Amino acid sequence: MTIAILGGGLSGLALARLLQEKGRDVIVLEAEAACGGLCRSKNEQGFTFDTGGSHIIFSRDKEVLAFMRQMVLGNEQRNDRNTKIFYKDRYVKYPFENGLSDLPQEDRFFCINEFVRTHVAVEKGELPAPENFREWIYYTFGKGIAECYMVPYNEKIWKFPTEKMSLHWVDGRIPRPPVEDVIKSAIGISTEGYTHQSVFSYPLDGGIEAVVTAIARPIQGRIRTGFRVTSVRKNGGVFEISNGSEVIRAEQCISTMPVQHLIAALDGVPDSVKAACDALRYNAIVCVNIGIRGAVPDISWLYIPETALGMTNRISFPSNYSAHAAPGGCGSVLAEITHLPGDEVSRMDDAALTQQVIATLEAMHILTREQVVYTSVERQPFAYVVYDLDYQKNVARVKDYCTSIGIPLVGRFSQFEYLNMDGCLRSVMDFVAGYTDC
Repeated sequence: MTIAILGGGLSGLALARLLQEKGRDVIVLEAEAACGGLCRSKNEQGFTFDTGGSHIIFSRDKEVLAFMRQMVLGNEQRNDRNTKIFYKDRYVKYPFENGLSDLPQEDRFFCINEFVRTHVAVEKGELPAPENFREWIYYTFGKGIAECYMVPYNEKIWKFPTEKMSLHWVDGRIPRPPVEDVIKSAIGISTEGYTHQSVFSYPLDGGIEAVVTAIARPIQGRIRTGFRVTSVRKNGGVFEISNGSEVIRAEQCISTMPVQHLIAALDGVPDSVKAACDALRYNAIVCVNIGIRGAVPDISWLYIPETALGMTNRISFPSNYSAHAAPGGCGSVLAEITHLPGDEVSRMDDAALTQQVIATLEAMHILTREQVVYTSVERQPFAYVVYDLDYQKNVARVKDYCTSIGIPLVGRFSQFEYLNMDGCLRSVMDFVAGYTDC
């Protein structure tokens, strides 16, 4: 029995590998000329950049972490995280609540005073439970941390008002800081947040794509690239999957490609399901890659909440992740700009985006334009799932329909969940563990 897997990103490749290990006959159908999805990388002029935004290998999930590290065995550099937030022309330790001593005095007092006042009010039951993401930020961190960092940065990355976002997704993704850690950080006693990221790995060679390349190796003969799925229908118990000129037949079909593409390929989808799918919100990402002559700061990645510094919301330094990611004597910067389909960013050409990023990096004293020896731009239409207030209702309707027609959804933009690499692999492992032939 053949299982067709739609999409050859991280989730699709891992799914195919693990199912084949269980003795299943699989075929992976990938629209692009190369597999990997958001986990692809490029190497030009000696510089290596991830094309779907900065990725690292880390996880609280020991099984998933062991799997990822096995994929880069012998090709791994381990790094201590040194992550900052660029705030009022200074570097503040990340997470923001663990770096309060780095703030200007007035802001430090504002943040710690409001944090303590809010914590006391919550403990006394004086504050109503939050009903949206913005309210949750104020309820959890207080007005100071909310207004100095959390609200401006989140609205910059999501491109969506925080009061119109659901809060159901924050538990586990945005930890609630211990009160003693926040107080310690305000008076200069070092504390660490997000400790599961404090040490991370990265491939020495090949960028993050080295992970998916290793995953795909045992199933290489079962991958079809350049096969853009345009039609999926069931005929006599067999799925017929077409790219418009060829039909692949399979007894089972699992989708890891964006659910919007799957719904568009199906016949007879109820209008209510189409409407729910159309209402699912997401944003896109532009990655501006810059290679420079000289060194970059000894920082892993850097958040930029201030809109006055330009459109870039996060920058990373791949040459700090891997000693092989840049030529000798050079460093590299990857700038990420999230945006909405059809907005100003999507209409800007590569040269304009590159010049704006260079101006931002000059204003932050990270480089001078005379140092720049390489630039390139990568665009990804699907970057982050945006959890608006109607998300849970809409995604449930879409998932229920796909289940009803016998097409399971696995992976970030198929399940339409904000999953990191480890979350994608956990969803794959859980699916395979419970998989039975229908």
